[in-house]
Amino acid sequence: MTKVALSGAGGNMGRILRVELQKRGVDLRSAGGRTPLEPLREGEDVMHGDLRDAAVVDRLLRGVDVLIHLAGTSVERPLPEIIENNLVGLYQVYEGARRNKVRRVVFASSNHAFGMYSVDDRLTLDSPYRPDGFYGLSKVWGEAMARMYWDKHGVEGISLRIGTAMGKPPENFRQLSTWFGTDDLVDLVMRCIETPNVGYIDAWGVSNNTRAYYKDVVNERLGYRPRQNAEEFAADVLKQPNPLDPIAQRHQGGQFVTMDFTPVEQRTPRP
Repeated sequence: MTKVALSGAGGNMGRILRVELQKRGVDLRSAGGRTPLEPLREGEDVMHGDLRDAAVVDRLLRGVDVLIHLAGTSVERPLPEIIENNLVGLYQVYEGARRNKVRRVVFASSNHAFGMYSVDDRLTLDSPYRPDGFYGLSKVWGEAMARMYWDKHGVEGISLRIGTAMGKPPENFRQLSTWFGTDDLVDLVMRCIETPNVGYIDAWGVSNNTRAYYKDVVNERLGYRPRQNAEEFAADVLKQPNPLDPIAQRHQGGQFVTMDFTPVEQRTPRP
């Protein structure tokens, strides 16, 4: 049986996957951060620790075939924190994957690696990166690391460009485009575990939303055909005012865009 490790199991998406993967019979080791996880059942394989520590990484990855890597800072934060958690930590994880001969790493990338695109754009998997902050920039670096470790070391990689995965219906207008329903989330992750010989793949981690920012949410290489659609909840969402400011409303990254944003009139004029 394939042994799977789940980092970031204490986070919002990690809590969902920790439960749902075990329901599907996955032999799972779940890792929290610095706080111990409470076992969900007797004998559950759980651990915790700082993934910047190589010894902790080895405890997580020993005997593992596939890592679902969700750990790290998941919101926009000052650059030093992003560097420690999303760059240094990811480097230690990939080096641990090499040491422990992990076959595949599924990396939690983000829609914020593309957040400066207009909401009128429709992206393909080969659209150039346009990160909306240091968090999104770290995901660009992470995707490049995943690609490099496949090309240079033979560690298979899947970069999931995750939208809004929260285990409940969309709550605002932007989420009608970025929503990732739980059924689709679990289906995609199971395909990331089970699909043979992937090499390196990018994939949009969203549902089949009518208003999606992406042209190719169906991923034939993984056999992923999302069935959920945020439009089912649109009538209720559209009754509410859009909470985003005008700049955020114009960009796919939403409120991340307006954090430390230089207004056009304050920028250095072009010659």
